[in-house]
Amino acid sequence: MSRGDARAIRAGRRTVEIQRPGKVLFPGGAGAKEYTKGDLADYYRSVAPYLLPHLRGRPLMLERYPDGLDGPRFMQKNTPEHYPDWITRVEVAKEGGTVTHVVCDDTATLLYLADQACLTLHRWMSRTDRAGGPGHPDRLVFDLDPSPVPEGPGGTPGDEFTQVREAAGWLRELLDELSLPAAPMTTGSRGLHLVVPLDGRHDFDEVRRFAHAVAESAASRHPDRLTTAARKNERAGRLYLDVQRNGYAQTAVAPYTVRARPGAPVAVPLTWEQLDDPGVDARRWTIADAVDQARTDPWAGLSGRGRSLEPARRRLAALDG
Repeated sequence: MSRGDARAIRAGRRTVEIQRPGKVLFPGGAGAKEYTKGDLADYYRSVAPYLLPHLRGRPLMLERYPDGLDGPRFMQKNTPEHYPDWITRVEVAKEGGTVTHVVCDDTATLLYLADQACLTLHRWMSRTDRAGGPGHPDRLVFDLDPSPVPEGPGGTPGDEFTQVREAAGWLRELLDELSLPAAPMTTGSRGLHLVVPLDGRHDFDEVRRFAHAVAESAASRHPDRLTTAARKNERAGRLYLDVQRNGYAQTAVAPYTVRARPGAPVAVPLTWEQLDDPGVDARRWTIADAVDQARTDPWAGLSGRGRSLEPARRRLAALDG
């Protein structure tokens, strides 16, 4: 339903107004399609059944572009006072105080964030509604960050995803040796995330140390192709295995979130078989077709029960010993 320069969308028991739905957030041109705020809201409403399970209970950092991609970017942690009372909030500790994050538990909240021109949802690796609380992650993330390769026509990622695909295979082999399941996800930008479900018994420092040890082990097996060097001038064309997202208050893009890039690419979970497809790259899916991918339930084979790191630590020590 439309009213003046607004559009009302029903979401469960609530109705959310999308102000100026025709406002262009993703300008077209150079091979990229134009998308409006209304398009963003329609996408998030359609993908909500698949996205919300990855958001519930997790503090969010919101990446907002009120004037579209051509305008300024705002990285928003604290929840503004004018946000509706029905939006879930969580107060978590930070150095010198606290910060109150948005938690997206329902479709209405998702639509409200779309109205606020929130393009990308960055989620914590822990949940506030579980026994371990915000200090104990239930996800471990390896961020496979390729060395830059000149983009192709229309900003396509070019050949750099070839090294991502190769590195993902090597890291999967190592994680298999540690009996840890991992699921791949395109970032919608340049690289790939490998997500490992955890049981939430370990704190962030333990998880990050373990992730770093795994990354070091993988890099030692392929020293000419992989690195854990955070400084770009030390990578020498090698793919960076980034584990910094596993720290307290750090975030990673949520599955099925839109990225702030021309053409509205989406971070999309996929199967290992799909990753082998040479036609797949980091921006393969956009808001035009990501829901179709979501309906295939690509992570169906991922164990629903998170793993403890203790057995994996012992196996890693034996491998590297």
